[in-house]
Amino acid sequence: MRVLGIETSCDETGVALYDDDRGLLGHVLHTQAQLHADYGGVVPELASRDHIRRLLPLTRGLLEQTGCRLEQLTAIAYTEGPGLAGALLVGAATAHGLAHALGIPVIGVHHLEAHLLSPLLSRPAPDFPFVALLVSGGHTQLMRVAGVGQYELLGETLDDAAGEAFDKTAKLLGLGYPGGPALARLAASGTAGRFKLPRPMMASGDLEFSFSGLKTAVLTIIRHRVLDAAARADLAAEIEAAIAEVLVAKAFAALQRTGLGRLVVAGGVGANLTLRARFNVGARARGAQVFYPELDLCTDNGAMIAFAAALRMQHKSRITNHESPRGSGGFTVRPRWDLATQAAAS
Repeated sequence: MRVLGIETSCDETGVALYDDDRGLLGHVLHTQAQLHADYGGVVPELASRDHIRRLLPLTRGLLEQTGCRLEQLTAIAYTEGPGLAGALLVGAATAHGLAHALGIPVIGVHHLEAHLLSPLLSRPAPDFPFVALLVSGGHTQLMRVAGVGQYELLGETLDDAAGEAFDKTAKLLGLGYPGGPALARLAASGTAGRFKLPRPMMASGDLEFSFSGLKTAVLTIIRHRVLDAAARADLAAEIEAAIAEVLVAKAFAALQRTGLGRLVVAGGVGANLTLRARFNVGARARGAQVFYPELDLCTDNGAMIAFAAALRMQHKSRITNHESPRGSGGFTVRPRWDLATQAAAS
């Protein structure tokens, strides 16, 4: 089984080829960070147009790089949602067009499910069941994962996601886009503790998150004092520490509540090295195991889409076969799509 995966949910164009015998054969990625930098955030129309420009050349390059021909594909997968509607449509239209022409199945993949399963591409890979912390730009969720398509929501953010908190506080500090990595770089030269920021909902007794108050606290500090270079670095370090402490505390609370000993941390924020270090220390102290995707697979990418689709095919779910019948060739995307709802439908 050989699956071509296409990811176009936001500001990264990703294409990958996954073989169920040989593993990941290759993946290529184009980031639009420079394109959106002048605007301080993603401009949906520009994102969609750039996906149109990049997707087919990236696909051709990947096929040449891996020595694979189109007729050797078993299926084509794409991100069906959630994400930006226009960006999703680019990937969906390309995937359906290719699949229809080749007479092979096309699989719509849930973006968060792909993130959640991406650590299974690494070695060692976690066994089911496990608790997953999904921390991407717009999502912060804790899930109990019993198997492919078997997801139970344990808790999620009530307002800003962790990634949004990084980006918004980075913007308050005058850092460039994307804000999360820029803030992490600045924090590396600072020391947490000089400023006192809240750890929202740390002692709430549940598994919910809230990060909007953290942003407000940072804004208050910036408005009431002039920050020199050292102070800005210390404030960045405190922001990073506050977010990491909340994520770590809630994730290990989820392990305790479920009685599980394996934790998966996935999504773009999962690439933060300070966060990983705190998770590693906490896991050792508790006798737990923590798993991450490879660093280059933390951000949005086609590899996780191809892999998730391959697992779905093995479980015979969510496949539309364009060989019979071909029908109207219609398709849809889901800019808003709850993972728990998708799991129930499976």
